[in-house]
Amino acid sequence: MINNPPSVAVILCCYNSEKFLQEQIQSIDNQTWSNLTIWASDDGSYDKTHELLQHYQKSLKKQLIILEGPQKGYAANFISSLGDSNIQADYFAYADQDDIWEQDKLTRAISKLSSVEKNIPAIYCSRTSLINENGQCIGLSPLFQKAPSFANALVQNIGGGNTMVFNKAARELLRAANKKSIVSHDWWTYILVAGAGGSVFYDTYPSVQYRQHNNNLVGANSSWLARLSRIFTLLKGGFRTWNTIHIQALNEIKELLTPENQQILKQFCNARDNWLIPRLFGMWKCGVYRQTIAGNIGLIVATLLKKI
Repeated sequence: MINNPPSVAVILCCYNSEKFLQEQIQSIDNQTWSNLTIWASDDGSYDKTHELLQHYQKSLKKQLIILEGPQKGYAANFISSLGDSNIQADYFAYADQDDIWEQDKLTRAISKLSSVEKNIPAIYCSRTSLINENGQCIGLSPLFQKAPSFANALVQNIGGGNTMVFNKAARELLRAANKKSIVSHDWWTYILVAGAGGSVFYDTYPSVQYRQHNNNLVGANSSWLARLSRIFTLLKGGFRTWNTIHIQALNEIKELLTPENQQILKQFCNARDNWLIPRLFGMWKCGVYRQTIAGNIGLIVATLLKKI
């Protein structure tokens, strides 16, 4: 047992979450890591979410503080909470409203993150167990085995936000970037920390039970239907649009990136707008990659079709 353990701020973003909120909050309250505060940002719910949060304020072992979200979507809610100067801690964790955390999630994460010097941005993320609406296990998220890197982050997010824990240096990096127009808070976190030369820990142990249901804003992307949806998104130009958003954001704060990653970003930008042969060569030269064979085949197809 650690005497006076480092503090953790759990950023729980909520919107019409009355159906599953109790299980998630209870799983956070039951964490083996004792020194944590839940910062619950309610993004304008019109169900009983706010009343439930007020109830949990009085009944939990851990402290819960209620915030008012910006009502501009889930990513903006997380980014807004990160920028709140009232939220101070040694470590920070994103939390979705409908999952269930394994009891040792924070303990596992901090055991990894504590090995990094405090001035170096670092994030922890993990694989997840997939559960249905009734809490029954229906599988696992894909297992990633290649090393995390900026070249990977440019074309893929390996860390679901519901699994992410990060140190104060990573939080300050995200605040310094001050980007509100992003694709998703978790992908942006991976891109920025990897780009700045920070440490990224991917845990193969599933630290979160990730609930799959009809109201998921983002699903696990592991079913054949999800894969077909990704192909459709690619062909329609959605993948290229996401990359454009990231490139614009990164070019505005490229001084936060390492020189090596600035060069990768420059090569990636030049390649994606070139004609076919230089485009293929440029993508190979900048070294971008995805974690699976199928993912890399998709990357090649996107490059051929100029949809990257």
